[in-house]
Amino acid sequence: MPDRNLLDELMKLLNQPGPINWALASQLADHLSGPAEPVDPWLAEEYLELARFAQMHTYQATGIQSDPGTGVVLVDRKGWVKSNLRSFHYLVDPLAGRLSAESGGFPSNPLLKPLVPALLGMQMGAMVGMMSEQVLGLFDTGIPAAEPTEITVLLPNLESFSSEHGLDSRQVRLWSALHEVIHDALLRRSWVRSHLIELCRSTAGAVELDIATMADWYENLADPGKLEELFQKGGAAGLFGGPIGEEALAPIRNVIAVLEGYGSFLVDQASGGLLPDLSSIRSAMSSHHQDRNAHSAPGSLFKAESSAGLSNRVTSLCAEIERRWGRAAVDRIWERPENLPSPPEWDDATGWAARVLLDNPFG
Repeated sequence: MPDRNLLDELMKLLNQPGPINWALASQLADHLSGPAEPVDPWLAEEYLELARFAQMHTYQATGIQSDPGTGVVLVDRKGWVKSNLRSFHYLVDPLAGRLSAESGGFPSNPLLKPLVPALLGMQMGAMVGMMSEQVLGLFDTGIPAAEPTEITVLLPNLESFSSEHGLDSRQVRLWSALHEVIHDALLRRSWVRSHLIELCRSTAGAVELDIATMADWYENLADPGKLEELFQKGGAAGLFGGPIGEEALAPIRNVIAVLEGYGSFLVDQASGGLLPDLSSIRSAMSSHHQDRNAHSAPGSLFKAESSAGLSNRVTSLCAEIERRWGRAAVDRIWERPENLPSPPEWDDATGWAARVLLDNPFG
């Protein structure tokens, strides 16, 4: 990574205009993403072919229609940061609006005014920068991009994932392409993206700023050593009372788990005969998520953690619903938010069916 003092840059960037310091976010995310990595053109062409195949084959195998106009882009980690820095802005927009001087919710001390935009920028920069090192694609972020976007293939991470786990790289490439296409298609359904984003926005908007801790940060801005110590102890999340708690995150995690589990159910169907090593890929993915969740960005208010362990139960639930009541019954999960299976129903297909299917048992 480039040899530069991020704390010095923080001082220089502190007075950027706007409710969120995107310049600081960009600098931090770029730093965390590491050096540029050129994309091998032959490898890029193979990925593009597999992505195009996945777009066509998914509809034939599952009936899930992806947008034929959706493009495919291949990026390294720096390209990921550039493409996605603002993709998750809805996580900080509510805080930025509530704490802005215009809204009347900002601390009375005017000297603190530049600090909140900088800290929100640090949150976004740290989150997206860490994503660039850890995720395998948009399907693996755990949260949706704010707007429909192109199918993004993060080549270095996928190739590293294959080699580190001793997997057939070509099978991993096809598996990831199927996941990306299916994930994109599910989020384009009428209510799914907006519902999940609104849950995230509402949860983030309820976070309260600790003004006393904020004053301590301001007093230490001139001392990089003390500021670094504050960041190591709890990071900017300490300004908000720590990372968002599990109870507040539960509704979001439920939707994400169902989205990931149903996506894996569809990948099972789409990959029949094409991925003989699917079970090994799934096992490696589970290990990948456990490692990623254990190494989340220190002091992060928002953590991009996968629900893979939970979603495995949802995948089994979908298979059980299909076996007992047919594919049309599985599709009813996505008719409306109320039809999503709750955590107790992940292991109780009969309970979910009694709640959702009784109004139209065969439809």
